[in-house]
Amino acid sequence: MADDIAFTLPEALRAQKHMRDALGLGEERFPVPAFINMVSDEIEQLRDAGRSDSEIAALVEESSGHALTEADIARYYTPVEDRHSNEH
Repeated sequence: MADDIAFTLPEALRAQKHMRDALGLGEERFPVPAFINMVSDEIEQLRDAGRSDSEIAALVEESSGHALTEADIARYYTPVEDRHSNEH
């Protein structure tokens, strides 16, 4: 049953890439607002663990090579009540 299935991040990314390849589409890219929205769960948890937005921005830059600022995170962070509105 579909409700019993849970995808890991690598599985979800592989499936998405496979579908995009089948469509002849290139790699998907996320603008900063969309990216920060996507990782708002992790931002919340890092904040709860005592990390500052500046430290979180440094983690993103360290892992991706893309520089963000703490102002970017503060501006585009999605509060918990506004996340996952299409999930049940």
